[in-house]
Amino acid sequence: MQNKSELRQRLLESRKAMSAEQKQLWDRQLVEKILAWWSVERFPTIGVYWPMRGEPDLLAAYATLTELGTTLALPVVVSDDAPLKFYAWIPGDPVIKDRYGAAVPAVQHSELQPQALIIPCLGFNKQRFRLGYGGGFYDRTLALVPRPVTVGVAYACSEIAFAADPYDVALDSVMTPSATFS
Repeated sequence: MQNKSELRQRLLESRKAMSAEQKQLWDRQLVEKILAWWSVERFPTIGVYWPMRGEPDLLAAYATLTELGTTLALPVVVSDDAPLKFYAWIPGDPVIKDRYGAAVPAVQHSELQPQALIIPCLGFNKQRFRLGYGGGFYDRTLALVPRPVTVGVAYACSEIAFAADPYDVALDSVMTPSATFS
């Protein structure tokens, strides 16, 4: 089995190689799945992410969730060894880039504790362990109690075999355009 650094590079290259049309189709399918999931779960506050580095673009789902009365929050890195903090965000509110290139609310005035998190996966395995960019921010966040419900989102080509490390935390489910792993 390859090491995680090699897997990350291979997965990033695979994501970059997708055609724009294929990515748009899969993003639309993921938006539909997220909205269907929310229609059953109805979490009042959800931690979401701003897409970067070819991650699934769920901004259309975020707009609809906001219209339906859901409060959204974007993650913010406060320290290299700390869990993420989540701050209220409404689609259309200004964002700025942090030192990692992630979009965060330009004004961070309302910290929230989301009941659920939608988390991008660079890769994932059948046991629902997530492969991210290697910073460990989501693992530290998911180790907290109480832990929010977690939904990973990824493209089907992101499923890959790898061994979880002791600090890795499995997600509750992972959605791809064609399947849901729970």
